[in-house]
Amino acid sequence: MAVIEQLVKGKGLDPETREMVFETLKEYAGRNLTQKVLAELDEKNEFPAEIMKDLYDEEKVGIHLMLLPEQYGGLGGNTYDIARACEVLAGIDLGVATSVFATFLGLDPIMVGGTQEQKDKWLTKAAKEGLLVAYGATEADAGSDLLHLATRAERVMDGETIKGYKITGSKMWITNGGVAGLYTILAKTKKGVSWFIVEKGTEGLVADKHEDKHGIRISNTTPLSLNEVFVPVENLVGGEEGKGMRQAQAVFGYTRLMVASLALGTGWESVKHAIRYSQMRKVRGGLLKEMQGYNHKFIVGFAARLEACRAFIEECAARLDGGEAGLQVEGAIAKYLTTETANLAADAAIQSLGGNGYSKEFPVERLKRDIKITCIYEGTSEILQMTTYGKRWLENVNGELTVYDKLAEEMDALHAKDAQVGADAAAVACRALSKTLKSCYDQKITTENQAVTFKLGELFAWAEVALAFSRAAAKDKYSEGVAFDRETWRAMARIYARQAASHIASEGIKLVCGYGDAPDFARTMELEKLSAVLKGDRADMDLVAGKLVEVYKAEE
Repeated sequence: MAVIEQLVKGKGLDPETREMVFETLKEYAGRNLTQKVLAELDEKNEFPAEIMKDLYDEEKVGIHLMLLPEQYGGLGGNTYDIARACEVLAGIDLGVATSVFATFLGLDPIMVGGTQEQKDKWLTKAAKEGLLVAYGATEADAGSDLLHLATRAERVMDGETIKGYKITGSKMWITNGGVAGLYTILAKTKKGVSWFIVEKGTEGLVADKHEDKHGIRISNTTPLSLNEVFVPVENLVGGEEGKGMRQAQAVFGYTRLMVASLALGTGWESVKHAIRYSQMRKVRGGLLKEMQGYNHKFIVGFAARLEACRAFIEECAARLDGGEAGLQVEGAIAKYLTTETANLAADAAIQSLGGNGYSKEFPVERLKRDIKITCIYEGTSEILQMTTYGKRWLENVNGELTVYDKLAEEMDALHAKDAQVGADAAAVACRALSKTLKSCYDQKITTENQAVTFKLGELFAWAEVALAFSRAAAKDKYSEGVAFDRETWRAMARIYARQAASHIASEGIKLVCGYGDAPDFARTMELEKLSAVLKGDRADMDLVAGKLVEVYKAEE
């Protein structure tokens, strides 16, 4: 728990300060990060050095200060504040947002594992000087698997005393690799994997050319080579070898929550383009906004899924800010479902614009290229599915295969108190998942079929996000990140809960009958209850479609 407390310690920002920071950021972006500028930078594959300098200048924006504790010169943002900042930044540009997030990620090892002297020195320096930071973990043969690092740190001795270390190896896909003023590098020592602080310009540290990437081309990404890079012993994070892996893993729940927030911002930006386009494009004598097929297929379903992800992200943020430790599985769920949803939403936005969507003249083409990386970095979707499956399967088995039945009962009770938040459909989703898990267990399907474990990881995510959205929608106060009224948000909760129930029931039948031998399984799924909770879906979809057009007006 102490590790996470280092990241979330403090009350966070008050709403007025938070809004002031975001308004300053948006005003700056409106002047300097126009769609024309972003398109040109994307075409040139160019890192916007001056713009990033401004964003880190506290006299102009100082966005990095939100990421740092007050005692080191920052604003002391908590989990919720930083998640919202990631969303707002990604709504402007995911490449820029990734560069800012990389600074936060690069400082993580120091924040969670550094000595007090290291924190005083480096976090204060990062705040005062506006340093871009790079997180040097990934290697060619060790992407998400940090146990197989090849980079090594050899001790440099002065008699019996360790004077420092010489680091040799190579890293790849390092965000800010060619522009950072500070690097945290993960390397193997005699006692295990450890983090080291390396300053820009240190002899032997060389950044290769900026990668020619599919998306987030604005974000500087390079390989790094380290040839006997000497660092003094005081730059060993924590002052003790072998703690690097624990320090990295301890914050996965937290950092993956932030990537989910990045995806939320870009996903919503894609949906907004589809909404605004529908108010301008005429087809067969009418505007697209008037066409149910367009709204239901390209907009409403994705909007509801993104808002479900928001509810889950904010529930996790509240738990972390309340002092809970870890939440690695919850972080995996948030990142998995939000990034996959945002990727689909961006694809739908291109389709919704037709040929225009495929043209670089319209931003959705770039948004689709950008968003894909969120399904890959900071843990691929497949790693996250396996992470979720492994932990939740074990918990369910240890709970006598009744965990999701009990969650369904929680939703039944919520539905009895408030019938307008989709809790009845969420209960159906949980019971469908529980029946699927029991059949998979009885038939030992998961022991021989990795594809089943991937799919179960996905279904766990769908169910738990539905639970979070119903809980959130039942509250009087809802997220300040939501641009529409409470009743519209509650309609979205109902829509998503129905999506979850339908998806889990159909995929559960497919798994059990396709990989196992239970031909009568579908009869046990109580599909009549699923049919009952689907009632009213069209009305809710139409309500949300109309409200979104009201909120997101096309530019004159």
